[in-house]
Amino acid sequence: MTAHRTTATTLDALRLTRLGTVMTPAPDEPAEVEGVLNPASGRDADGRLWLLPRLVAAGNVSRVGLAEVQVADGRPTGVRRAGVVLAPDAGWERAHDHGGVEDPRTTWIPALGVHVMTYVAYGPLGPKPALASSRDLRTWTRHGPLHFGYQADLDTDLNLFPNKDCVFFPEPVTGPDGRPSFAMLHRPMWDLSWIRPGEGTYLPAGVGDDRPGIWISYAAVEDVGTDPGALTRLSHHLLVAMPEYDYEALKIGAGPPPLLVDDGWLVIHHGVTGELVEGWDQQQRVRYCAGAMLLDRDDPTRVLARTAEPLLEPETGQETSGTVPNVVFPTAIEEIDGTHYVFYGMADSAIGVARLEFGTAS
Repeated sequence: MTAHRTTATTLDALRLTRLGTVMTPAPDEPAEVEGVLNPASGRDADGRLWLLPRLVAAGNVSRVGLAEVQVADGRPTGVRRAGVVLAPDAGWERAHDHGGVEDPRTTWIPALGVHVMTYVAYGPLGPKPALASSRDLRTWTRHGPLHFGYQADLDTDLNLFPNKDCVFFPEPVTGPDGRPSFAMLHRPMWDLSWIRPGEGTYLPAGVGDDRPGIWISYAAVEDVGTDPGALTRLSHHLLVAMPEYDYEALKIGAGPPPLLVDDGWLVIHHGVTGELVEGWDQQQRVRYCAGAMLLDRDDPTRVLARTAEPLLEPETGQETSGTVPNVVFPTAIEEIDGTHYVFYGMADSAIGVARLEFGTAS
């Protein structure tokens, strides 16, 4: 993988320039009547670029679709739909009054020769992360829910907690035990009132802030071998970053797969401000913005730099008005003719695209 040149000192020169909307709900598609949003992405063997959007049907039932990105003048301008590739067919992906496979993130891992998709399985106990893999972006093999191995120093079981914003790095890094490892960012949520009203928060040992932050877990390359399903068995769980700036006051979470740049891993993330409302639907009276941080190439638990101000914030009508108003939610990044583009959810209703500009240090 070729690293795009940048440095920690130029991180503040990053820019996300919105280019418009690439996908909105089709009026004649029942699977999309409540929105298209938060896409994953990938390229097939022919080099064609695809989005894997979350499609929301009546009753807030989510599926993962497939849509080829249309490009004009070197930039994404729209999509061509190609159906649904993942639906809540497994029992653990459905509750009595809700169900869905939500917010996919896909990473092409050359060492395994597959696209791996993390997604949120919205089942009986709320949002739980799960894994699937594919060689062609069309046919996906479920590998089941992610399992976070017990870690004595945390004095808790991470599998108890809702977890979202899971995304794998595209190539191995050095794990805490010194072994080459596949790494995954994720965001546990410590408030079990989601599951049992009034239960409250249970923090891991050594953690004094109950706001959701970005964590990392690992699967050793030698333990995975050639089996993508082994990526569901994760260990060495460590905190990477907590909310730090005003636009991140409530929580932060990872966005697209980390992008290897000259000095480390560039992570486009979201930061949330506002007020959360207790219960299953905590997406109320909030504002989602996009920021960035740079992680050390060999030890991605080390944050080298991060943006003190958002790179993108809700401003347009489609970003400020929708199913969940005031949301820009970056989930995919792709390169087209030497330029990187970030695809993002707009108010949980449509999909926008922004050009990532690396700029020059002043």
